[in-house]
Amino acid sequence: MRIIYQTMASLSFERNSNNKTVALFFFIFTVTLSLCSPSSVAKLQHFHHRAKADGTLSFLVVGDWGRQGLYNQSEVALQMGIVGEKLDIDFVISTGDNFYDDGLVGVDDPAFHKSFSNIYTAPSLQKQWYNVLGNHDYRGNVLAQLSPILRKKDSRFLCLRSFILTTKIVEFFFVDTTPFVDDYFTNPEDHTYDWRGVLPRQSYLSNLLKDVDSALKRSTAKWKIVVGHHAIKSAGHHGNTQELESQLLPILEENNVDFYLNGHDHCLEHIIDAKSQIQFLTSGGGSKAWIGDIKWWNPGELKLYYDGQGFVSLEITKKVASFSYYDVFGNVLHKWTLSKESDSSV
Repeated sequence: MRIIYQTMASLSFERNSNNKTVALFFFIFTVTLSLCSPSSVAKLQHFHHRAKADGTLSFLVVGDWGRQGLYNQSEVALQMGIVGEKLDIDFVISTGDNFYDDGLVGVDDPAFHKSFSNIYTAPSLQKQWYNVLGNHDYRGNVLAQLSPILRKKDSRFLCLRSFILTTKIVEFFFVDTTPFVDDYFTNPEDHTYDWRGVLPRQSYLSNLLKDVDSALKRSTAKWKIVVGHHAIKSAGHHGNTQELESQLLPILEENNVDFYLNGHDHCLEHIIDAKSQIQFLTSGGGSKAWIGDIKWWNPGELKLYYDGQGFVSLEITKKVASFSYYDVFGNVLHKWTLSKESDSSV
């Protein structure tokens, strides 16, 4: 846009310029503007994170955590620090619901330090945190949580609605899933949601889906990972998010996504879709968990369901992705390895 305006300003016409020439110029200018309008340009911000010298990547995934240390949040954070040091992690991914119960009141809300900075204090966790918003975050001041002011308070914290993160062999696509859920709009109960930046909703969702689809199609990464708060497939309390099943899942399937990481259900879970072979990893055990809240699921697909607190680690090379689930005591609950060469898992 800046180049277009500069070009126009630099042009001068003689007083006797042919009207047809002027008309042709403005026709071309108008068409150029339409091609460069926001509706036709991808809106997803793009970040790059340098991987280790050998190209490998390791990181932790935690969700549904922000309770000022309560409900074993501090204990989970302790074990994250221990595992993070062993794996020499590059960063941490949060799958949302970063601050309970109702997000942040503003950029100076003490909950930011009480639930984040003062909890994840281990040396290994002083890395970049890439965060998405959860439904509880939308019940507060969303713009505060998205504000760069929080990065000045704690440089680790990066939270955006939707964005892309690229490393040498992996590309991550973070998707804002809360606006997809109809109930938050039609049946909000006693909750108030901050929809600034989302309305009109249908335009927001349509543009987001187009942007994600386009970005996935352009990606040449060896591994493609999509991150959202809400589950697409889950045997937990909330279960499958139907709106994501119908609108987002077909895009993931068409573009050969390897993993979908989510929270929302307060458990640890691993599902392999029999049709697409997408690995669905739920990491929503960052603090309060729901004991015994599980629905039946095909045992051929459900590899793990743990109704307690914990987190997930992933280690990825060009050929192999390995991930492990840990409980609040640091015990390994489940391990899985996916080979890219043969598309087989063990």
